[in-house]
Amino acid sequence: MFKKFFNKSSSITSAAAVIAAAGLLSRLLGVLRDRVLASRFGAGDALDIYYAAFQFPDLIFNLLILGALSAGFIPLFVELLRDEEKLNFKDNRPAWNFVNNILNILGVCLIVSGALLALFAPFLVSKIAPGFSPEKLAATANLTRLMFLSPVLLGLSAVFGGILQSFKRFLVFSLAPVLYNLGIIIGALFFTDIWGVYGLAAGVILGAAMHLAVQIPAARNLGWRYKFVWLPTNNNFLRLLKMTGPRVLSMATNQLNLIVITILASTLTAGSLAIFNLANNLQSFPLGIFGISFAVAAFPTLSQYFAKKDFHEFNRIFIKTFKQIMFFIIPFSVALIILRIQVVRIILGSGKFDWSDTVLTANSLGIFAMSLFAQSLVPLLTRSFYAAKNTLVPFIISFASVAVNLILSLYLIRKIGVLGLAVGFSVAAIVNFVLSFVMLKIKIEEIGQQGIIRSLFKISVASLAMGVVIQQVKSWIGSFSDLNTFGEILMQGAFSAIAGAIVFLLVGYFLKIEELSILIASLRARLLKRVRVKDESIIEK
Repeated sequence: MFKKFFNKSSSITSAAAVIAAAGLLSRLLGVLRDRVLASRFGAGDALDIYYAAFQFPDLIFNLLILGALSAGFIPLFVELLRDEEKLNFKDNRPAWNFVNNILNILGVCLIVSGALLALFAPFLVSKIAPGFSPEKLAATANLTRLMFLSPVLLGLSAVFGGILQSFKRFLVFSLAPVLYNLGIIIGALFFTDIWGVYGLAAGVILGAAMHLAVQIPAARNLGWRYKFVWLPTNNNFLRLLKMTGPRVLSMATNQLNLIVITILASTLTAGSLAIFNLANNLQSFPLGIFGISFAVAAFPTLSQYFAKKDFHEFNRIFIKTFKQIMFFIIPFSVALIILRIQVVRIILGSGKFDWSDTVLTANSLGIFAMSLFAQSLVPLLTRSFYAAKNTLVPFIISFASVAVNLILSLYLIRKIGVLGLAVGFSVAAIVNFVLSFVMLKIKIEEIGQQGIIRSLFKISVASLAMGVVIQQVKSWIGSFSDLNTFGEILMQGAFSAIAGAIVFLLVGYFLKIEELSILIASLRARLLKRVRVKDESIIEK
């Protein structure tokens, strides 16, 4: 049983299923986290402080960790392991020396940069939240200093996560974010009673520590052993830095985007930053389960095929993953747009989170959901470039989309307040998707559009039918219920969603949507396998 915990995923679909299942649990905990935060603090000063304090620790994490590791670590590590057969050998010194070298250099960089930023926290915070009062600025600076420990822990954890992804051990890797969210929830529920808003920072640190702790045993099981290696001029490390450069610039651009959003939100009414982040977290639920899970699962395989120059298989995996993401995300987006009020009220509507907070958050969520298809496909497109060891093109595209976001946001917040931030964010995501797809086609000519348009048409028709049914059922239930209680709103949302899902599946089956047929066949095969195993165990007895 314990050995199965470390088993290798046999296919991209099974890997994505593992990541999605763990992602679902993590996102549910994330929803619970946001409900606890909204209930305890409401959309007001405390949550504004909390989300603003996240900006610079996130900056360190994204620049020094995601910038270096997400782009180059897996392709280079897989290359050092040389081929799939060697993934079974634990004693591969070049690969493990590469890992230890990164652990040591990255650890030192994170500690030094965190200490420097903690020293200048008051000055930095005053620049990203100019609309905050002196009291809010002081609290934000202190919270920021405490949170600088989390990037150190998450940075080391990201290295181990890269190892597990390279060996296609996705289960433990996917459980790490679950524990991270659990730590934040513990902080919100228990530590805030002791330390107030500073208890939230303690929860973040606890979550980061658990994120790291769960992955180390799995890495040791694969053959990793710590060894002090300090080779900043090593060829493989320099190759990683070369790939990291554009990726760091891309992440810096994205972080600048979030910092500017924080600055703009701080000039609006109190709670605007909290509303933006709460809505963004809710729309990240399907993004993480479907978009990120399939992209992460496909990345090692795409890297292997590109290394072998097998562009036919590279294209086949890309198209298959692309269509699978669309199959899940388009109907989810339609349902989220129609049921946005119910979703927000059910998840966040308690305690100090009042009706006006609900309406603003729901409207922001609806705007985010319109670009959810683009946000979910960009991770796959970006990782396709990374598999080709190209990080420059994603940076240029990211820079262009962020520029679009900032220009639109600056103009629209004068017209529609915090909703302008959501519109700018969504339009920028669509621009990113279009540019990424076009540039990938230019970069890799073998990338085709086989079946994408046909699948998109069928999925859209089924989703439209689903949306009509959801709206009708929602209105019907609302006609004989005042919807004043949690149970009534839950019933309206659940019955509408279930009816819509049934219609989507029926229409999809009638239209012969390929991804639905694959899903049904996969579920049938798994069910028959379980029945067969059960029958064999009965015979043995």
